[in-house]
Amino acid sequence: MAKAVDIGSKRLINLAPDAWLQWVTQRPEVVAKEILGSEFQWISRETDVLVKAYSPTHGDFLVLNELQLRYTRQIPLRMRAYAALAQERYRLPTYPVLINILPPPSTLTIVNSYEQEFLGLRAIQDYRVINLWEIDAEIVFQQPLPSLLPFVPILQGGGEVSVVQRALQALRADAQLNQLESLLAFFASFVLETPLVQQMMRWDMAILRESPWYHEIEQRGIQEGARRQLIRVLEQRFGEIPHEVEVRLEGKNVEQLEILMDSALAELTGGIAVNSFEDFIKILSA
Repeated sequence: MAKAVDIGSKRLINLAPDAWLQWVTQRPEVVAKEILGSEFQWISRETDVLVKAYSPTHGDFLVLNELQLRYTRQIPLRMRAYAALAQERYRLPTYPVLINILPPPSTLTIVNSYEQEFLGLRAIQDYRVINLWEIDAEIVFQQPLPSLLPFVPILQGGGEVSVVQRALQALRADAQLNQLESLLAFFASFVLETPLVQQMMRWDMAILRESPWYHEIEQRGIQEGARRQLIRVLEQRFGEIPHEVEVRLEGKNVEQLEILMDSALAELTGGIAVNSFEDFIKILSA
């Protein structure tokens, strides 16, 4: 039976916390003092890593690392909430960083701040955004940044077989890193043919399933499949669907999409009947 391995965000950042913080803050003098708990009463997520950092210029402060498989519209609000909760709990200035692993759909624009105005009051939270697909893979080897080795295939210039093999050699040369080979194989499968990936490295799905990103990809696959199926049904009943409606459906979870599907297929499922596209929009907006 395969040994369970933590290949979540905390495990990766803990490989070389000083190098990680210096990279995300772009300040070479920053060092890590402690990886803190990021559980805030009812909130606990495997993709958040809160690190207590120090620099001679700024003293102690927090670096909130949020690693996301793909960016969603909910991220800005989440960054605002987590930054405020972290600062309130530890009473230290907070530097929030969002690391996006894979590009979002073309309909989404990644923003680096949360802004809201209500009744004349404004809420603003800035945060740094790092898109891994925009990062040069060579940086991982030069700095070095062992925490990013499993992501090399999806970095800029990292999809070449020779570069993936270089990352693989680095992982296998270190006993602390070699358990991350399955995660490297996983991201290599995004850019290389699966038989080639299997030939190059170990492909242990039992270990990979321990990764929070695996579960997120699995869930997003189900969600995207449900969304596409709903769009096909709507097109069959009402003709071409406006682009803005497709965009709104991207923000729905699987349960919400299933409810909307029941409405679209009311004559078959006995759900709330929709006799026109306008009726469907009313349910979508409810």
